[in-house]
Amino acid sequence: MTPSPFSPQRKLGLSIKEMSAEYRPQARLVSVGSTALSDAELLSIIIRTGSKMENAVNLCHRMLSQFDLKQLSVAPISQIMQIHGIKKTKAAQIAACFELSRRLEVFKGEDLKKISSPEDVYRLLYPGMREMKREMFIELCLNTKNQIIKQETISIGSLNANVVHPREVFKTAIRESAAHIIVAHNHPSGDPTPSREDIEITKKLVETGNIMGITVLDHVIIGDGRHFSMKEAGHI
Repeated sequence: MTPSPFSPQRKLGLSIKEMSAEYRPQARLVSVGSTALSDAELLSIIIRTGSKMENAVNLCHRMLSQFDLKQLSVAPISQIMQIHGIKKTKAAQIAACFELSRRLEVFKGEDLKKISSPEDVYRLLYPGMREMKREMFIELCLNTKNQIIKQETISIGSLNANVVHPREVFKTAIRESAAHIIVAHNHPSGDPTPSREDIEITKKLVETGNIMGITVLDHVIIGDGRHFSMKEAGHI
């Protein structure tokens, strides 16, 4: 008499740990990407383990032979638990995965803030800078619509100086695939009048941006209740 597929006398396939590393679903996802994996392999990563008689991939193949993905996505936990080898924890993991995918379909991120003027930069940054006793150099990375995709503090300097290298500024811009950038820093003295060094670093950033195809739209200096725009002053 042939033993049942799930009898103690019959084990279906190698365990995940017994597989060569390159064939394990999690390792394949990392090395070749999620789109290269089958539905069963993806599900096996979610449930993590199979049973003594069956590895996770085989269990998921069997699960998908009883339910297609659409049916599985709406099946109640009690029904998923009727599959041999699926108990409450695994059923809950599967249900949670599909619920997240449904929420993603209707997800709307926050509207990105658009920068239209130096005043917009000032209003955005002044609350966080007005109490600072040291110079803080901040970069705003913008998309093609001048919406902020990333705000990052590049450096924090001393009471009256801040050493900034274009390399650090454009490293962030490249990482974020920015179309444009705006840089800003504060003057703890309260006077936003630019120093000779402020004008020089602005010119260096503009030159570097022109080479790299990332436009430096402005360099805004923030003082006590007022600001200075390098763009409006003709330095850009």
